[in-house]
Amino acid sequence: MTEEKTNGKSAFLKLDLGCGENKREGFTGVDLYAESAEIKVDLMKFPWPWEAESVEEIHCSHFLEHIPGPTRIAFMDECHRILTPGGKMTVIVPYWSSPRSIQDPMHAWPPIAEQSFLYFQKPWREANKLTHYLGKCDFEVTYGYLMDPETATKAQEAQYFAIKHYLQAVSDIQVNLTKK
Repeated sequence: MTEEKTNGKSAFLKLDLGCGENKREGFTGVDLYAESAEIKVDLMKFPWPWEAESVEEIHCSHFLEHIPGPTRIAFMDECHRILTPGGKMTVIVPYWSSPRSIQDPMHAWPPIAEQSFLYFQKPWREANKLTHYLGKCDFEVTYGYLMDPETATKAQEAQYFAIKHYLQAVSDIQVNLTKK
């Protein structure tokens, strides 16, 4: 289950974790319940069936927020384990200040913000004396916002102000992680 064949050549896997019924094109869908998933796996039980460093890309849209805090950390460690060095992961979740982050009774606590991903960076954990913390993964992290339509049309400075000071200015956050 580590590699797929493409035109007779080996290609590392691209996984859509927690794909639901919206599997990303070009990715292998992984979900415990969804009909569209090619692989049925309980993503909250570790280790997963993939070998270390066997996956080149992970897409995870609107799944991470369903995982409770401590298990969320183990989930990110497991993603780090299966990604190739330099492997990419995209996470899309409701932003903490959006009603979408708390309206779904299946969403776990705490809601997710940009700062949540600091815990998945080894230098930050070391600088903050959190090396004893559960997570051991190390990602380079960048992110962007999916804003409500009214905020999205404003000047960049006004958008930044809205992100920091207004509830509901951002509906989702997209986080791009690269395995170090």
